[in-house]
Amino acid sequence: MKRSDDPARPEHALTRTALRASGRADILLFLLVMTVASTSGLQAWRTLINNFAVETAHLGADQIGLVQSIREVPGFLSMLVVYVLLVFCELRAAALSIVVLGIGIALTGLFPNLWGLSLTTLIWSAGFHAFEPLNQSLTLQHFNTLEAPVVLSRIRALGALGNIVVGVAIYFLADAMGYTEIFAVAGVCVILVGLWGLSRKDCTPAGPPQKKKMYLRRKYWLYYMLTFLEGSRRQIFMVFAVFLLVKKFDFTVQAITILFVVNNVINYFFNPMIGRAINRYGERQLLSIEYAGMILVFFTYAYTESSLVAGCMYVLDFLLFNFNVGVRTYYQKIAAPEDIASGMAMGFTINHIAAVVVPVLGGLLWMFDYRIPFFIGVGLGVLSLALTQCIRTPAKAAG
Repeated sequence: MKRSDDPARPEHALTRTALRASGRADILLFLLVMTVASTSGLQAWRTLINNFAVETAHLGADQIGLVQSIREVPGFLSMLVVYVLLVFCELRAAALSIVVLGIGIALTGLFPNLWGLSLTTLIWSAGFHAFEPLNQSLTLQHFNTLEAPVVLSRIRALGALGNIVVGVAIYFLADAMGYTEIFAVAGVCVILVGLWGLSRKDCTPAGPPQKKKMYLRRKYWLYYMLTFLEGSRRQIFMVFAVFLLVKKFDFTVQAITILFVVNNVINYFFNPMIGRAINRYGERQLLSIEYAGMILVFFTYAYTESSLVAGCMYVLDFLLFNFNVGVRTYYQKIAAPEDIASGMAMGFTINHIAAVVVPVLGGLLWMFDYRIPFFIGVGLGVLSLALTQCIRTPAKAAG
């Protein structure tokens, strides 16, 4: 009989019986439900926001870039999450973050102007960016280096399924309801899930207590650099790729919704493979594929005149973006166990340093030539690919 921590089959330790025996069934359920609420709420906002901003709020590229930069400000302050843990346990703080996320989304449709969108975006973003490092920290603390890639991939797959439901719902509601009503329904659903999370009992991991302070360590430099570059790449993907589809190729809200649904159907089936591939081939190989594909995608965005090609590139872009789970699992393998919570918070903050600047700068550069943000993306891909070759993980962590 194979051991449950066998590198080839870490799923053995993640069966329902094994999870209950180890006392981790409750925390996995919590992580799954909270992640679905978080990703579904964000999906609803992302699906609607570009059309809402253009059709109802009448914003230009520079103003949308400003709103997107404001969206990333709470991410830049994610380091403060560590100090929240002095008052709340990680599970309670994560659930409360989901409630705040839902409130911001529910209010979005009520303020169809630049400053109203900026305020509501700041609210929901504070909840989302507080939840993400807590979510990653809880996962890496409760599951070992062989289980974590599988768990993170499963969570993303279920998040993709939730996004499919959101996309289908918005597609059919778009003609029957206005933006205000759809934002409100999505936000209230997220709030209810957050309240459910607050009712759950705490699940304390068996590892050492987490350090509740922020610091940078030289030995984690590669993790910091890859995280920083990922934040820049993510903004070009999330902000300017969708804006290109809406502004240049006239994608309607229904067309964007269909594209998101296609993306999430693919990712629902593909994400579990990523976790197994990390255990089999390692983070360096998977991340190299992501960054090489990223260079191709951004070049295509810059030069294609075909809406079909642009849509296909967005699907590929979305698929490759899921490979970045390898950055988190790489950190888990090189980090001291007590550094997980602070490292996730610090990494999330570093991720958003560029994220605060890129949307505004990219929006301004777009006014001169829409291809410039995508040329920047190509440069980020080249640098990320080069740095990825420096990845080395301890033999004991690799199995």
